[in-house]
Amino acid sequence: MSRAETIRGLYRAFADRLGPSGWWPGRTPLEIAVGAILTQNTNWRNVERAIANLDAAGALSVRALRELPDQRLEDLIRPAGSFRVKAARLRHFLDFLAREGAESVEDLRGRSLYGLREDLLAVRGIGPETADAILCYALEMPVFVIDAYTARMFARHGLVLPEEADYAEMQDLVQTALPAENRDYNEFHALIVRAAKEWCAKSKPRCAECPARCLLPDPERLPS
Repeated sequence: MSRAETIRGLYRAFADRLGPSGWWPGRTPLEIAVGAILTQNTNWRNVERAIANLDAAGALSVRALRELPDQRLEDLIRPAGSFRVKAARLRHFLDFLAREGAESVEDLRGRSLYGLREDLLAVRGIGPETADAILCYALEMPVFVIDAYTARMFARHGLVLPEEADYAEMQDLVQTALPAENRDYNEFHALIVRAAKEWCAKSKPRCAECPARCLLPDPERLPS
């Protein structure tokens, strides 16, 4: 089976078992972008608490975030951890929007995908995963997000070598195997995250129960 066939098989297996995901968990493009920045090196539950604080403070708009004093912003996002670093990253992102003449995240939608991705990667504190999450989920552009769940699952299915799992290589695997459509990239990534939490845990994978077990390189020798 080719790597592209394995990718498509994973997508079908998880979609059949888990159903639609309806991701990303955010009400507006700005909230999604803020969540993508805050979720770096922390769990989503902590991010939810930080976003709830921003919402309660009436600070989930570009203008309101810009007007927050640094100390106040840090206090509101404290649940997300590394709050001083992440507050600075949010400031850098807001500065980027200002340079683009964007009064909202939605104003970026007229930009080309690759030009905008390059510019996002130039923003201090925004790496490939965060940039692609903003592009895919906040702006609904056709780009696939690679994260630790994806790397682990792809390595276990023999799509990449664990010690050589490269972001660009894994992204290209998906983007050549699936149609270049946001809905497929969005849904497949969401399904991978859900499946990883359900069956493909880091320390104790439950491969025998996974709907994609037949796609393992050697289904008779399941990872322990």
